[in-house]
Amino acid sequence: MNKVVTNPPRASKEAVEGLAAFGVATIHEAQGRIGLLSPKLRPIWPGAHVAGTAVTVSSPPCDNWMLHVAIEQCRPGDILVVAPTSFSDAGYFGDLLATSLIARGVRALVIDAGVRDVAVLKEMGFPVWSSAISAQGTVKAVLGDVNVPVVCGGALIRPGDVIVADDDGVVVVARKDADAVLAASAKREAAEVDKRAQLASGVLGLDLYKMRERLAAAGLVYVEHTKNGDA
Repeated sequence: MNKVVTNPPRASKEAVEGLAAFGVATIHEAQGRIGLLSPKLRPIWPGAHVAGTAVTVSSPPCDNWMLHVAIEQCRPGDILVVAPTSFSDAGYFGDLLATSLIARGVRALVIDAGVRDVAVLKEMGFPVWSSAISAQGTVKAVLGDVNVPVVCGGALIRPGDVIVADDDGVVVVARKDADAVLAASAKREAAEVDKRAQLASGVLGLDLYKMRERLAAAGLVYVEHTKNGDA
């Protein structure tokens, strides 16, 4: 049975806006190196950095019917996440759908398939992370599902989870873990500020991260260069 789940719970606005302050790499590390989508999903234009709650779409290959269905379920602050049920690099999405999403307050699109109208989307300032750019059109013929768990870019995404995306890629934070990951991200960022200051002052990573004993234990040795060039 194909279905549309209405009004799924979403991560809190406070958690989403808090996580928006951090980069994808920081969040990924802070939550134990999980939740990162495949690096094949790339921003169609550089410099965008967004966070929002997932509205998910499971869509047949080369068919964007369910994207139109999903737009009705979107609220301000959402990010539309589209996962084809099998491989497709067709252009599911363009400027007309973006116009509709903007009217609903949607912040971005993440899609493991193709998009088109890239120049116009850039002019509109609508961020997209996709696995392909393709002018190939789609049909509207086969049903899918909206607001069900999907696997997008190799990561499990549930409706209402937090999506954060920037030039480094896309990461998902489970709704139930959002507050804890926010706290862990803030802690990691504070530690990085201190480390950055020490590195800028000339401290070596070898000493900052206490690597020397581990390197020696692993068998690394230093030898003095001789006049004839032999070690």
